Amino acid sequence: MANHFKSGLLLAAMTSLFLFLGFLLGGQSGMFIALIIAGVMNVGSYWYSHKIVLSMYKAQPLERHQARELFDMVERLAGQAGLPMPAVYLIPEDAPNAFATGRNPSHAVVAVTRGLMQMMNREELEGVIAHELGHIKNRDILISTIAATLSGAIMWVASMARFSAIFGGSDDEEGGLGIVGVIVMSILAPMAAMLVQMAVSRSREYLADATAAGITGNPGGLASALSKLGAYSRRGQVDANPSTAHMFIVTPLTGQRMMSLFSTHPPIEDRVARLAGSRPSAPSDGPGRTSGGRDAGRSTMEEQGRSFWDNMS
Repeated sequence: MANHFKSGLLLAAMTSLFLFLGFLLGGQSGMFIALIIAGVMNVGSYWYSHKIVLSMYKAQPLERHQARELFDMVERLAGQAGLPMPAVYLIPEDAPNAFATGRNPSHAVVAVTRGLMQMMNREELEGVIAHELGHIKNRDILISTIAATLSGAIMWVASMARFSAIFGGSDDEEGGLGIVGVIVMSILAPMAAMLVQMAVSRSREYLADATAAGITGNPGGLASALSKLGAYSRRGQVDANPSTAHMFIVTPLTGQRMMSLFSTHPPIEDRVARLAGSRPSAPSDGPGRTSGGRDAGRSTMEEQGRSFWDNMS
């Protein structure tokens, strides 16, 4: 019920912002056109937003014969979580990351990058997959995907408004933006990103981590995976749209964006520490096992043992 309320609140807030942008661009006529577009977009977001997000990252569907071990893993973990088998997609990116999308558990997708498959061993990949299944089980995926779609649209309209103000705007009340409009747009664009970040709170990542630990019974696998992802993120990440950054298991943005007060992702160190505290003991006896996150923190791409993807190849 809480997620349904948040979804409705998100749609109402973003639709209102969209209408306001329409008014700034074209007065009452612009607002009316924006109302029609917003209505179509809200309906379309429910049915097609996951396809839009997948196409943004050129994600390709995988068939069982292409990655049998991965499919078996996802199917087993989904069964343990009490979920239907989601579709599995591969993102052709060397940076390791993953996200889940879809409008409900019966129409869900788990997408992983090529880099994730190459970097993780079996226990770590299980932890990542279970985290994404946790988002599906907790019904986070619809609000996350709609947020990404609407935020991207608002950013695009804001850019058009800024262009109009600089190169074609006038100062009349019915549509022109002028220099005042440029200032307004410079404020509204960050607001759109903040709405997304507020809608998908940091607590959802903690909850998905805890759900994943319950699904696998092995918090150390996810803790080790998160430590690897954190180490890699300091060198580079997925070339991601900021409007979809909240969907990934770790933020795909680097530089100052990662340090933002409004980041949708909690610090990886905190997530690892919580996972380490969620089990009675913390052995350090091999890949995917951590002791209070310290051994995981020392994990790198050169960790001994072959990756899951290598074993499949």
